[in-house]
Amino acid sequence: MFRAHSLLWTYLWVAPNLLLLILGFLIWKLGIARKVPAFFALAVLSAVSELAVYAADVLPTVGPRTFWGINWVGLLIEGVLKFLLFGEIFSQVFGSYRSVARLGRLLIQWVGVALILVATAAAAYAPQNSRFGIVSGFHFLEQAVYLIESGLLVFIFLFSFYFHLVWERRLFGITLGLSISSCVHLASWALIDNGGLPDSKRMILVFLNMATYHVCVLIWFYYLLVPKKPAAKSAVSLPENSLEAWNRELERLVQP
Repeated sequence: MFRAHSLLWTYLWVAPNLLLLILGFLIWKLGIARKVPAFFALAVLSAVSELAVYAADVLPTVGPRTFWGINWVGLLIEGVLKFLLFGEIFSQVFGSYRSVARLGRLLIQWVGVALILVATAAAAYAPQNSRFGIVSGFHFLEQAVYLIESGLLVFIFLFSFYFHLVWERRLFGITLGLSISSCVHLASWALIDNGGLPDSKRMILVFLNMATYHVCVLIWFYYLLVPKKPAAKSAVSLPENSLEAWNRELERLVQP
């Protein structure tokens, strides 16, 4: 059951990405994509990339180097789009503090892209532990992306929790799915790479990664498409805090 090219393996690889394409179409049709453009781009392009990798894996005419080359291109595109999405999340969560939100968004996006480039260069010169250097380099870059991603997500959650900021429902769902996926992926691959596990148990962890991603796609469906139940709440002004002071100082700096 837990083996490559089994029925379950095929389903867990193909189904989440087909669902992501459907989700992308639905949020575009409903006009939601305009509110979360980075997530829309990530959902569509990562799904297309993964389906291309799957096709390259099952087609006998595609060689190993071509297969891993497609993997590399997909990972780089996904990495860049994720950091654009993190900047978008930060900007919207801290939207009440425009200067802080603008600065944070720029820092996350540009620093994230720079880290992707550094990780790519490091992957190219990393010690090779595979017959093909492109394979070990890909895994090094993948883990670097997930490590940086997990750190940024923890930072955004803790920062917003500290200042008692209210999350918009769709944005929370997107961030929740990304957090679950990145944490499970990072933990399982740490065990795979360093745990000295037998092949059977390593394959179970691979399936765990795939199943977790499927669950995250369903989480995105729920938070993006199922409307929130209306709740009568009185408007409450944001309390004065240090973030408000930072925002005022930033505005003073950027204004002539």
